[in-house]
Amino acid sequence: MMQKTMTDANEQFYSALPLHKMPLHVLLVKQKLFSIVPADWHVVITDITGSTNAVLQGRHEDVNLIATGSIVSVLNLAFGMDIIIPFFFGGDGATFIVPPVLIHKVMHALTLYKNNTLANFNLSLRAGTVPVADIYEQGHEIHIAKYSSSATFSIPIVLGNGLNYAEKIIKGDDYMFAGLAAQETILDLSGMQCRWDKIPPPADKEEIVTLLIIAKEVSQQAVVFKKVLEAMEELYGAPEIRQPISVGRLKLKTTFSKLGNEMRARLGKIRFLELLKTWIVTFYGYIYFSTKKGRDFLKSLVDMSDTLVIDGRINTVITGNAKQRVALQNLLNVMEANGEIIYGIHISGASIMSCYVRNLDDGHIHFVDGAEGGYTQAARMLKAKL
Repeated sequence: MMQKTMTDANEQFYSALPLHKMPLHVLLVKQKLFSIVPADWHVVITDITGSTNAVLQGRHEDVNLIATGSIVSVLNLAFGMDIIIPFFFGGDGATFIVPPVLIHKVMHALTLYKNNTLANFNLSLRAGTVPVADIYEQGHEIHIAKYSSSATFSIPIVLGNGLNYAEKIIKGDDYMFAGLAAQETILDLSGMQCRWDKIPPPADKEEIVTLLIIAKEVSQQAVVFKKVLEAMEELYGAPEIRQPISVGRLKLKTTFSKLGNEMRARLGKIRFLELLKTWIVTFYGYIYFSTKKGRDFLKSLVDMSDTLVIDGRINTVITGNAKQRVALQNLLNVMEANGEIIYGIHISGASIMSCYVRNLDDGHIHFVDGAEGGYTQAARMLKAKL
């Protein structure tokens, strides 16, 4: 058998990380289980300029769809090269950590996607990159572990403020991405879907809560996040209990206008015959989801819904009742007054979900946000406090 080269090993850094199945609040404080991201990797960040105004104008579904498209474009590239990369959904954008072999292809694809987004939605997608080496040189850190959030789904967990530092650089007024050399790049958005209507809370819940939490002191991130997650567990129950997506509340979109938005993001234009095909397939979905295979897919959809992101801060969408939320806010207010955290919160009556479906077995991920721009609105509150 041919041995892997150093380059191959570097490209497979994330996929080679061990998968941890212990409770997340336990993993957070086990520093030895976190690895340092290779210095020659790159942080890539996308976000929609003016996303807050777009959300206030009622365009939160467009914002989420565009953010999802940026993830799909990058993951398809990585999948085509048999590379697994960590990524983080943020409502109005995303963060990736990619190896050097991917960085130029990724930035070319995101440049094409940015042009597509501006032409079809009149929304400007910002895309930038910062070398991990530069982040380390400025005294910031990126520690990463791979966490099994369900029997079929794993997520990256990042501690340190390296991703936050990269975000500040890329979103800064003086940031300019260096020009791209000429290169043939095909924008591949296959698998991108936005087929579900707004999803009400599960039958026994009242509301959807979107939370953003940062630790005031980076050195205390693990301890503070552990405290928050333990409180959520005590007040709301285990992750599967506070999961905002439930099979009984899923409802497929059936209007041409809603399905057309997905097509414009994916193909750059409306193709009537393909739109008609999508509409027919969507109606067939009602039959498919009544079969055993369809019901199994819906169950796995819930398991593979991305409702928790830890990228140096806690980003999560949960469900419960008002009494639980008030109790959680009381605790967060005390922690904020004590200088432990700063948080933003948004309450809504539904969640929204966009999807990346490469196949119906285990190749699908579902990105969840609170309705009316949950993450964007929570970030707005957080920034006001900062």
